[in-house]
Amino acid sequence: MLVELAWGWLRHQPGSRLAIWSRQTFAERGQRGRKVGIVAWARKLVIALWRYVETGVVPEGAVLSSR
Repeated sequence: MLVELAWGWLRHQPGSRLAIWSRQTFAERGQRGRKVGIVAWARKLVIALWRYVETGVVPEGAVLSSR
């Protein structure tokens, strides 16, 4: 479920610092590298989202919507 959340974040928040870091880090590693890397990246995303829940700090570059 966390991996699906991470793929969704990459798709819908492409300008966020986390998404940019992910693309820079795992883009050159091919298909398999991206699949392995998404697990590590999902962990980073969960930590950032937990920080948002606990303290209200929005992940850098993320766009919030009221829809």
